[in-house]
Amino acid sequence: MKITFIIPPVLVGGRPAERTAGCTTMVYPMINIYELTVAAVLENEGYTVRYEDFITTRRSAERFRQFLERDTSDLYLIWAVNLSIKNDVAASEWIRRHAPEAYIVYTGPAPTYYAQHFLQHDRQIAVRGEPEETVVELCRCIARKQSWQEIRGISFLNGSDAKMRHNPSRALLRDLDSLPFPARHLVDMHFFSNPKLKRAPYTAMVTSRNCPFHCIYCVPSSLTFARELEYRAEKGKKPFISMRSPENVVAEIDLLAAEGYRAIGFMDDNFITSEKRLIPIADALRRHGIIWGCQARADAITANIARILGESGCEYVDLGVESFNDEILKYIRKGLTRRQIMEAVEWLNRYRVPVKLNILIGTSPLETGDTIRETLNTAIRLHVSQVMINIAAPFPGTEFHRLARENQWIVGGEYVPTDVQHHSILSYPGLSNREMEKLLFHYNIRFFLRPRFIWSQMRRFSSFSEFWKACKALKNKLTRSGK
Repeated sequence: MKITFIIPPVLVGGRPAERTAGCTTMVYPMINIYELTVAAVLENEGYTVRYEDFITTRRSAERFRQFLERDTSDLYLIWAVNLSIKNDVAASEWIRRHAPEAYIVYTGPAPTYYAQHFLQHDRQIAVRGEPEETVVELCRCIARKQSWQEIRGISFLNGSDAKMRHNPSRALLRDLDSLPFPARHLVDMHFFSNPKLKRAPYTAMVTSRNCPFHCIYCVPSSLTFARELEYRAEKGKKPFISMRSPENVVAEIDLLAAEGYRAIGFMDDNFITSEKRLIPIADALRRHGIIWGCQARADAITANIARILGESGCEYVDLGVESFNDEILKYIRKGLTRRQIMEAVEWLNRYRVPVKLNILIGTSPLETGDTIRETLNTAIRLHVSQVMINIAAPFPGTEFHRLARENQWIVGGEYVPTDVQHHSILSYPGLSNREMEKLLFHYNIRFFLRPRFIWSQMRRFSSFSEFWKACKALKNKLTRSGK
């Protein structure tokens, strides 16, 4: 059986959706390591697998049509996020027109929550939650012409009455070491970059799934969100964390070094969990001379961990700060204080580890223009490497969405997919969505166009090509997109 993963070109709207984090439009090309893991599992099953990314390779809608006219795939897979729903449905119509007998399988958070948007005929199937085992079983049944209608973790239209059917959930993976390494050979390593890591070739890695904390708004990645939406729907609580062993992680780092990769971004919701786990991974990265970065909580940073990071080539740590106001941090159940954040930044600065602060404005009705200005002014005064400012969105399936609906904070009454880097659908009694958008734009300009920031970033590039990619990413970030 011939299987093709599709990232379709823009057919509806303006900018393409970013499908890895899953809540913004694309600023720079990010490798979808989650999808490539599914591809690797299918290759291990013996299927012929291709990966057609029409966004990163800048192929037009016309090229997409030409591809479909001559393609003979039996099954197409699309990883869908909320911002890509309309575009992916349009792409499915194109596929259906040219390959009416082919199956179209959707994975990711959008088909997990919004299965009804994707299912128009009996050869479209939504895979909910964690995809690997479900996709393998589904493909196996289709290849063998066996019934697949009882497979756990899928939604589809029942052929007999055309009613939507949601099968029971599938158990989550605990042993991530059992998964093969992502099928990076299906994509060109030179297409992907990370402005925070000024070296190429670059790739991403994931060493764990999910997060134990209870922030009311949180959507840390598209895989985590799909996993959490499905688990919460069945169990009524957050899912457990699954982790790869340090030995398994080191084996992948060794492989990537042998393949020529020079930079790695770890996409874990919380990469730093303990010194014991961090040390062998950091040692492997240092041994190969790979620069790297990760996401971490401020309360995970100690003096010794900051030292390990600094000595092993860590070029950034993304700290989820959200606010420097303790009352707001408490309301959103961040489990952090302003003091802990300040201490983490101080330790990382001491060991020369660049810090990126992730700030999310509008996370609670306690937010005002003054609290936002205080948080953003504090971030600028700290002289960190980067600040990413987004506006909170009430994603369905989160506690924040329930509160926003009950208190009528959502403009228009219900969530619609929104690019959180530019737009807000929230309005509080003392803070409108337009005020938040203006503050976001003002502080982005103020931070990224400072001479200090520009000079500090330029010194770190290893080539003009990497500098040019970062300039394009900054342009995308600062340019207001359409809604």
